[in-house]
Amino acid sequence: MIKSQLRARITAAKPYLNGRLAEKILDAIFDEIANTLSRGDRVEIRGFGVLFVKARKARIARNPLTGALVSVKEKKALGFKVGKEMRGRLNKQI
Repeated sequence: MIKSQLRARITAAKPYLNGRLAEKILDAIFDEIANTLSRGDRVEIRGFGVLFVKARKARIARNPLTGALVSVKEKKALGFKVGKEMRGRLNKQI
């Protein structure tokens, strides 16, 4: 699902919200999640899951094309742990 599809579903479910307002709400939510993660904090959405930032250490890797050693700098990656309720919903659909 992409953002425009999510906006369309929200406006269909809540007819009192127009498309522009729904998009502003989505933008505000996504901006706040991004700001929280950029500070290094975690975002927990009950029933859905937890988003968190994890650090990846600097390392020496190998270029698969040439075989040359390459230095990879330390960087941060996004992690996600699915919540118990969401895991249950997913497994019942199998």
